[in-house]
Amino acid sequence: MTDSSPPSSQPTDQSPNSSGDQAGRGSPQRVVEVDGAVQRTRAVTGLLVVVLSDAAIVVASIVGLVALRSKSADSQVVAILTSAFTAITSITTAYFGIRAATNTAQSSISGRRD
Repeated sequence: MTDSSPPSSQPTDQSPNSSGDQAGRGSPQRVVEVDGAVQRTRAVTGLLVVVLSDAAIVVASIVGLVALRSKSADSQVVAILTSAFTAITSITTAYFGIRAATNTAQSSISGRRD
């Protein structure tokens, strides 16, 4: 009597979507679709983080300005506004700079594969 089931260490399905294709990742078209969805999610999430952090800086600046309004300290108001502007600019520029570098690297890699 022999066992008709194949050993568990060998793949039984030899279709293009089996585990033997691209180290278990599926067909190349499916990989591109998944990578595209991941990239869109990363872009939206990153932009959301930038917008929320910029909004938090604006709120903190407004609270600081309202607190200083009664004291009439012009140099402190200028310091708060300068710091807020610098922080917002730095965060936003870093996000778009990293996005641009990532997009360039991905297009370079995809051009190399084609």
